[in-house]
Order: sequence, then C-alpha cells, then structure tokens
Amino acid sequence: MNLDDRLRAVINSYKSSGVPVRYTDIEEGEEWVPCKDGVRLRVFWFRPVGGRSWPTIVQRSCYPMAHEMYRVHGQELARRGYAYICQYCRGTGGSEGQWEPNINEPSDGADFIRWADGLNWVESIGYWGCSYLASTGWAITGALPAKVKSMLLSHYGTERFTSAYQSGLFRHDILTAWAMGNAGREIKADYLKSCRYRPHVEVDKALWGGELPWYREWVTNTHGSDPYWKEGFWKFMSDAPRKLKVPVCIVEGWYDHHLGSALESFKNLSLEAAAHSRLVIGCWNHGFQPCAQGKVQEHLENDEVHQVLDWFGETLLEKKSPARRVDWYVIGEDAWRSWSDIPAGQTELVFYLDAGRKRLEGKAEADREISYQYDPENPVMSRGAESLFASFQEVGSLEQPEPDYRPDVVSFLSEPLEQSVTLLGEAKVELFVKSTAEDTAFTAKLMEVTSEGKAYNIRGSIATLAYETPYVPGEVRKITVSMWAAAYQIQSGSRLRLDISSSDFPQYAIHPNLPGIWAKQESTQTACQTILTGESYPSRAVLPVGE
Repeated sequence: MNLDDRLRAVINSYKSSGVPVRYTDIEEGEEWVPCKDGVRLRVFWFRPVGGRSWPTIVQRSCYPMAHEMYRVHGQELARRGYAYICQYCRGTGGSEGQWEPNINEPSDGADFIRWADGLNWVESIGYWGCSYLASTGWAITGALPAKVKSMLLSHYGTERFTSAYQSGLFRHDILTAWAMGNAGREIKADYLKSCRYRPHVEVDKALWGGELPWYREWVTNTHGSDPYWKEGFWKFMSDAPRKLKVPVCIVEGWYDHHLGSALESFKNLSLEAAAHSRLVIGCWNHGFQPCAQGKVQEHLENDEVHQVLDWFGETLLEKKSPARRVDWYVIGEDAWRSWSDIPAGQTELVFYLDAGRKRLEGKAEADREISYQYDPENPVMSRGAESLFASFQEVGSLEQPEPDYRPDVVSFLSEPLEQSVTLLGEAKVELFVKSTAEDTAFTAKLMEVTSEGKAYNIRGSIATLAYETPYVPGEVRKITVSMWAAAYQIQSGSRLRLDISSSDFPQYAIHPNLPGIWAKQESTQTACQTILTGESYPSRAVLPVGE
C-alpha cells in the first residue's frame, strides 16, 4: 500500500466512524515552541474556525516521513470538533537541536505540554500516540498540567528491557532494525548481515558508518538488573505509569512486539489512573493489521481511528470518567471478552513430553531422551512470531512447516482434543535439558494443529542455560521457557504441537554456544542438545485455561 492508499484508508476510517462532520471551515498554522535550553521545536496545528476553545488532541513525533498522515488526522479531527497539535521531536521534522532517541523527550515534552496548556483556544487536552509517539506520551506522565484529561497510548510499553530481551538474548527484529532506521543518518547495510555480524557490539563502526553509543548500551546490558536499565532514562520510563493521574487507554496487539512491556505498564498504573483506565488487546501486529492465518476474523475492531474517536469522545467531548475495563479479543473464537482486571486461567492444562514417541501426554511416561545438533551458523529462521518488526511478513499466527522439518527441530504432538480449550494467560514450557556447551539456548513454540492437519503457532519463546547461574556441560538442568500472555481458543478435534529447538532468528539473537555477553562474542561453536523426559525428568507444557 503506497502513501496515497494509506491516506485514503485513514480518511475512510473517519467517514465510517459514525462521528459526523460538524465543521467545514478549518484553519491551520505553524509555530516554534522554545525548550528550556533555547532550542526551538516545530509545531503545526489544525482547529475549526471560530473564536472559542476546543478539546484538543496532541502528539509528539520523530517521524517526518509521516507528515502527510498527521495533516490528514489534523484536518479530519478539526472537522469533528477537535483541535489537533503535533510537535516534531528535537532534531527531526525541521525542529532545531540534535536528534538522540528518547533522552530529551521528558524535558522537551514537558515544555510542549505546558505551552499547549496555556493556549486560550485549548479547552482540554488528550494525548494520543502509537509506538514512539506513545513513548513521548509516557515520558511526560509526571508533568501533565490541568487541561490534560486523558491519554491513548498504543503499541508501546514502559519496561524497555522486556521489549529488548528474553533470557539474555536481544530482540534484533525490533531494536536492531529500529536503530538502523533511526540512526540520524542513512544506513544502507543489509539488515540480516548486520544482525549476524560478530562481535555485534562493533557492527555500527563496521557496517553503519560510525558508532551509535546508545545502541551499544542496548546490546551489552543483557540483564534487567543492570544499572543501564535501573537508572537514568529507562528507570524514569519504568516509573512513568505510577506517576500518571488521568485515565489512559492502552491499546495492544497479540502480535505486537511491545505487548509484554505494555502489560507491565498497565499493571503499574497508579491507583488513581488505574480506576478509570482501559486495556485493549486485539489480534493484530504493530501496524494494526490482522495476522492470524486460518482463523475467522470478522470482529477484529482493529481501526485505530475508531479507537481514538471513541476514547476521546468519551473523555474530552462528553467529559466522562471511564470505568476500568480490560478488553481482550480471543483468537479462534472471533469474539471480545471483558473483565475488570487482567484475566488468568482458572485451571492448568498440562502436557508431558515423551521423547521416545515424540508425543504430548497427560502424564509423565518412562524416562527417555532425544538429542540434536545446534549450529549457530545455521539458525532456524523466524516464521510466525510475537516480537517481530522489520520481518513483518513473518509476524503473527501463521501456518507452520511440517513436524521435524529440520534436524534441529524436535516436534511433540498430542492426541486430538475432545473439547475446545481457551488459553487465557501466560503459558510456559518446563524442560529438563543438557548440552555440550557452557551456555546455549532452547526455544519452545506452541501450536494448534487443525483437524485438516495445518499447524499454526500460538506462542513461542526462548531460554538460556547459564543466564542466571553458570552451567557445567553435561549437567542436567531444568529451565523454564516463559511466554507472553495470549487469549486463544484451540478447537475440539485439533492437536497441540510443541517444537523444541535452539534458535529463532531474527526474532532473537543467535546464541553462539559460548558463555558471556552475546554481543561481544567473536565466534561460535556447535553443541549437542539433549531433551530429557519422563518421571525423573518431567518436561512439560503448562497452559492456563479459562472458561
């Protein structure tokens, strides 16, 4: 879809929203808003013609390539009785200063929102942002003036480490890709070649034309307890939900790469904000696109414009205080369910791995084991995943290859389910494993295999052996592969399939089978991986099940 198509789609969303055009005469303008240090940031605005004050929707963006889209939003919102203000972040879109992601947003954003609050034509303010535009909203939650009544923040979470890492392995497809596109200079290097460069900490100088200090910080601070994540800007962002005092609508997708972090943001809201906030999770990716193959999806409600008009219509136009609500779309059921808080399954459905028959059983069988060779130079490529960004064609619940489609992929299959089961919450896979390496990784991917024999991924994740404590090669160790929450109905007659392997690239960095920080490793080695099952080693998949 080209730009003209996207603009037409947004205009059509406004037309189909049910919110009528109230004003045909609108006006627009541009201004420069000074920051504390004297740097001026570019602002443009739209409003209906008329000498009065307006409920106003504001944004702060670092993406000037989306300027025409912002103009369309401004025009369409003004026609429906809102004013609209957008500011470009420091060093972007004509704003003065030097661009550096994240760091300046709290101070610059606070200066901007105070300026907007002082405008006599601004009656009330709602902050709207998606992705980085949501991060600029979270960055000012502790500095909101009186006119700010609510926020709508989608596809972003304030726990950056959760978005960046899983068990010490970096999410390349989110942050390597983003760094290459937002380095402040054009980078022409091949993306996958960049991800595979070793030692990866030096990829900026080797392939990108110079050091990116902030990217080097990302790839070398592999623990959530590292000072980099617990101090400074990321500590500030982690605390942002606790500072918020107005209602927020947090919108996420089951296959958006910020889902895990956004769930934490909702959990961490202040009591004052939490009492009137909303969490909406639907079956879409970072761009609100449907991404569950083989499923009926007639009730997705994935129109961002409709969400914006509904939320700000309630909080700005009608001046209501929303009731707290959690709305989740259940994949496979094609229906939305609502709760007053984040739901969890009432019971656990447990399947034990049987390495002898490669089956998933209701109880642990005799002790057995199965082994495979993992070569980091030949990783399993991501196909169907929850935290992809650049590889957008592979994100979502997608049809999977046949079982055991590679020598380093071990597939376990259950009997057909006698009745439908709704996975509701965070599944996990507990594995008893051993390896010839001092450190390595194991992946787990949970799937539904339909009665027609087609397999679709539900959730997947990764864990490493020596992330918390050193590992002695050959030692049996229990690891837990923790997965993000899901709402997914597995149909009666379907089977469960669980694939175990050791790589999922570029969703996660390739583990080199060496101990230490992954980004500093210069080489790799092949490892023999063993999965143990049975009564002595009860490897199992644990699914939280709701009604």
